[in-house]
Amino acid sequence: MLYAVVDIETTGSYAAGNGITEIAIVIHDGVKTLNFYESLVNPHVPIPYFIQRLTGIDNNMVAKAPAFEEIAGQVFDLLQDKIFVAHNVNFDYSFVKHHLKNAGYELETKKLCTVRLARKVLPGLNGYSLGKLTARLGINHGEHHRAGGDALATADLLAMIVEKDTEGVIAGMLKGRTSEQYLPPHLPVEELEQLPSSAGVYYFYNASGKIIYIGKAKNIRRRVKSHFSNNKTNRQKQDFLRETHRITYKECATELMAHILESAEIRRLWPVHNRSQRGFLPKFGLFVYEDRQGYRRFAVEKISRSLKPLYTFNTILEGHLRLRELITEFGLCPRLCNVATSMDCGCTEHPEPAIYNNKADDAINWVRKHLPTFALIDKGIDDNEHSCILIMEGNLYGMGYLDDKKQQIKSIETVQKSMEPLQDNDYIRNLVFRHASMFPEKCVSFS
Repeated sequence: MLYAVVDIETTGSYAAGNGITEIAIVIHDGVKTLNFYESLVNPHVPIPYFIQRLTGIDNNMVAKAPAFEEIAGQVFDLLQDKIFVAHNVNFDYSFVKHHLKNAGYELETKKLCTVRLARKVLPGLNGYSLGKLTARLGINHGEHHRAGGDALATADLLAMIVEKDTEGVIAGMLKGRTSEQYLPPHLPVEELEQLPSSAGVYYFYNASGKIIYIGKAKNIRRRVKSHFSNNKTNRQKQDFLRETHRITYKECATELMAHILESAEIRRLWPVHNRSQRGFLPKFGLFVYEDRQGYRRFAVEKISRSLKPLYTFNTILEGHLRLRELITEFGLCPRLCNVATSMDCGCTEHPEPAIYNNKADDAINWVRKHLPTFALIDKGIDDNEHSCILIMEGNLYGMGYLDDKKQQIKSIETVQKSMEPLQDNDYIRNLVFRHASMFPEKCVSFS
């Protein structure tokens, strides 16, 4: 078995938008080095200053170096029919595969990550970066952050791992498409294996313990594994792989509850890698207030954290249409509803505030009456409980679990005590209403 131990220096963190500035390949048989190749590469894009400081490779050094297309054939010949090895292999492999493909070569080879191998074969060390490993294990490490020095040090690390691999770890990783090969280098495989196959929400953390991504799943383990089932070269995927260090989860009784919890948690924490739900928050609300003359007035305004709206809308037009319906139905003054001026409202005179406010109160009560209050009851996580999603006056109140369904749904106050309050938004509300219309037998209404 022959290994191609690879290290590269690049202009950035993801292959699709960055170039290679240096590449080194060590052909190794697991015991000794058989061949060594190293070359600077002209990326034909400026090298960022901080990378110049890190690697020592500047624009002048690569100005007369070959472009990757010029050495692609030689690189491909060295790599094909070998096991591709690197420290954090998915990063190096994604760059080399991407740039070989652009040059007309399709690289398909098995790969090994010396970070993961070292964690298994050499457990208990205080760190698994290449610098920490070589210092701890007494491996000669030439120029740090240069392709040649790092590749040769990785090759020596590989030889040590091969020698100490008495339990067939390498053979196990090479056997088929094992999920561990595609995991982020810093994510313990044990955290993946302990994930349940039930519905719920999962959280990805970075090295500092900050949540960077939240997802939902019908099957948590299967869904988490799917995040690592490919090696896309775009920036989002490569940053995601590099930053992920830990995973936790919360089980939910149903897929709908997982959907709701995911949406609520994204809005509570706004993880950097969650982008798909940023536009779902309602932007406008129907507000009720009393002016200095004592008249109860309506207005459609942008949502404010300090004021609770009677109802919410995605667009101001939707809000004004609903407000004009109330004006027509209850004889409200358009001026007092902020949709007309005193000259255009059409009112000859206004009754006393107490009399007019009766009309306003009728409109408010009508809106509240037509905003449903109900509990959506479903199976629990185990057989001794039921799950519950509570809607109050058309808005999500929260969700939780009931130990005794018959006893606890007699009054809405009793149900509320078992619920975890959640922030309402149109996206969640529509999910619940859609599910309730499909399964009306699960709904318990409260008058």
